[in-house]
Amino acid sequence: MESAIGARRSTGGRPRIGKPNPIDVHVGSRVRLRRTLLGMSQEKLGEAIGLTFQQVQKYERGANRIGASRLFDLSRVLDVPVSFFFDDMAGDTPNDVVDEALSPDMGFDADPMAKRETLELVRAYYRISDPAVRKRLFELTKAVANSGVESVADVA
Repeated sequence: MESAIGARRSTGGRPRIGKPNPIDVHVGSRVRLRRTLLGMSQEKLGEAIGLTFQQVQKYERGANRIGASRLFDLSRVLDVPVSFFFDDMAGDTPNDVVDEALSPDMGFDADPMAKRETLELVRAYYRISDPAVRKRLFELTKAVANSGVESVADVA
């Protein structure tokens, strides 16, 4: 006779194809985003929550799931609410998230906010101590972006 547990249908968890659950990938990418914005290494984050940097890497890739207590620890160390890790999650249902995350067009770096270049630019911008200079640079950047001028790389 089949047990009640064995008769239960799978309603979540990892896809059977061996890929990480897209929700775990999203949460991990948000951990990476915040850690990088803070200029914190995987090693430092791991030390702060009692893990090795390899374990942090697995969390950030979504290869390992982050439990509730660990997510709470991460929110404390990274100084964000737990909800931060679920912000910007696409789709209304887990299946929408699964479909989008497994799409070949949607890589981890598809989000410009997850790119190292963007994060370094933001950190450099906030190192400008004079608020007036920062504002002028911001306005200049917006003007160049809205001008429709080809980039230097396109002209060369």
